[in-house]
Formats: sequence, structure tokens, C-alpha cells
Amino acid sequence: MAEAERIIGTPDTPEPAAAEPEQSDAERPRGKRRIAVLFGVAAFAYALDLISKMIVVAKLEHHPPIEIIGDWLKFEAIRNAGAAFGFGEAFTVIFTVIAAAVIVVIARLARKLYSLPWAIALGLLLGGALGNLTDRIFRSPGVFEGAVVDFIAPKHFAVFNLADSAIVCGGILIVLLSFRGLDPDGTVHKD
Repeated sequence: MAEAERIIGTPDTPEPAAAEPEQSDAERPRGKRRIAVLFGVAAFAYALDLISKMIVVAKLEHHPPIEIIGDWLKFEAIRNAGAAFGFGEAFTVIFTVIAAAVIVVIARLARKLYSLPWAIALGLLLGGALGNLTDRIFRSPGVFEGAVVDFIAPKHFAVFNLADSAIVCGGILIVLLSFRGLDPDGTVHKD
């Protein structure tokens, strides 16, 4: 009965307040587009990493390094079971679990993603995490213990790969967005 009165209205009830004007399409958040950007960036970063590692394994592994800029930058194939600078080689399984956790967190956050810069940053993180996780799962010595293929060797620095670059760039972008007060849902806060 109450539902019928609400729909039809009764003489002694006031008219409902005028509805607020609908948001235009330009003002309405576009979650699907941002999710598409997230997964598009992730797929691009992952594909670049995967292709580069396939080329490195086929053409550079067991060969002398290739000098790109004198001895300042070389391409040198190495297998890294640890983290940056070769630390933590005994903890390969832990790095695998961390990478998997990052992927799950990003996938869950994607539902609330309305910010284009955050979509790009998280896409870079996701693509990089997937790239290194693929190595840890499918490369020798075994599942969840695989060594990551690294090949970009700047002088006096750790040897890294494109997945590592994507993770670092995504992380830097997230820090900058956080300092500017932009949240993944597109809101801006001033703290």
C-alpha cells in the first residue's frame, strides 16, 4: 500500500522535492574506461617485458655483453633469483608471493578506479609484477623458485629488466599522485 501511495501520491502528502539535475556524461565518472586503461597499460608493459626477455634468452644469454653506450650501459643477460642487486636469493618464494599479492590488490582496487593517472600507475605496477611473476613461475630452477631474466646493466648499478622499470615508474607515479592528494577514485583531498 505504501508503495502505491508513493507512486501515485496522495493529496495530503507534499510533492517530492525536485530531483537534482542529472550529471552530464562529461562529469560522470567513467570507471570502465579507467579499468580498460589499467589493463591496457598492464598488457603493454607485460608484453614488452616478455618479448624483451625472449629475445635476451635467445640471442644474448651465454654470449658476451653488448655495449650500448660505451661501458656506461650494456645489455648483459643474467638470471636473478633474488631482488634488486641480487639480495635475498634464498627468498625467491617470498618474492613470488609478494608479486601475486600485488596483483590481487591491484585487481581489487580496479573496481573503484576512476582516475586516469592512477590507472596508468597501477597498470605499470601490474604489468611489471606479472612480468617478473611469470619468470618466477616458469623459469628454472622450478615453479615459484624461478630466476628472473635481467639484462639492462648500467655502470655501477643493479642489472634490471623492463618489468623492474615499469614497477619503479609506477611506484614513483603513485608517490607523486599521493603527494598531490589525488585518490584512485578520482577525488582530491587536501591533507
